[in-house]
Amino acid sequence: MTRPLLIPAAVTPLTDGGTRLDLHAVPAYAAWLTANGADGAFVAGTTGEGVLLSLDERRATTEAWRAALDGQLFVHAGAQTTSDTVALASHAAQAGADAVAVIAPPYFALDDDALTAHFVAAARACAPLPFYCYAFAARSGYPLPVPVIERIRAGVDNLAGLKVSESPFDRVAPYLATGLPVLIGNEPLIPAGMAAGAIGSVSGMAAAFPDVVRAALDDPSPAAEVTLRELRAAMEASGQFIAAAKEALGMRGVGIGPDLRRPLRGLTPAEAADLAAALPAFVGTLAVS
Repeated sequence: MTRPLLIPAAVTPLTDGGTRLDLHAVPAYAAWLTANGADGAFVAGTTGEGVLLSLDERRATTEAWRAALDGQLFVHAGAQTTSDTVALASHAAQAGADAVAVIAPPYFALDDDALTAHFVAAARACAPLPFYCYAFAARSGYPLPVPVIERIRAGVDNLAGLKVSESPFDRVAPYLATGLPVLIGNEPLIPAGMAAGAIGSVSGMAAAFPDVVRAALDDPSPAAEVTLRELRAAMEASGQFIAAAKEALGMRGVGIGPDLRRPLRGLTPAEAADLAAALPAFVGTLAVS
């Protein structure tokens, strides 16, 4: 039996108050992820603050991860415009990525024709590299309809699967019914997703807890679902999931600073203390007092 695929949606290391990339931190971070059960990394996605980075920063991030990562590199190329998305997808292929994923552009609720044209252009820009449609209505602002996915599949040769971060599970099930390989994004839905035929997870929680998510993928039991729900609740308690992921990495001894790209904010001291108090239940003793 093939081991379920775990691709953490990595954070992007930043410095100087979030104004600059800290790509020197990538090699040690990449090695830590793979040593703790990851099969690669998904970069410049939601957890990676991708839409807040410039195109040049996103290219540099891709190149740094490709140089450092001993595993599969998934690059998120989703951007506000088709031209920027195409440019990022093309660069990912040239940089040696293993796959490209694209989310529906946020803000304007695109209709089926506009969405199809956008995704087809992105897929063709990175062909023959595997291309994944990324469904996450909470971030794009509207769902990615299954009929659009079918039109994309008919229009390109490299549609390899779907990254689905929808919830609850009844919003995930239609994507599984397409027969395309599905990677679950909402971790508490991993057990249900695996039972329904998902191949693994692209997980933001795995940015800081690859070991916990790996254990749940390998044994997607009811107990694993409880653990995933409780850990996600701890990380979301402040309303600042990305900040919590970066704080948790520091607490676990990984050399990632807490800086975020504005307008995102870091955790308050009280929020960080609450997170530190919650996490030993999942990973044991942390690297801070």
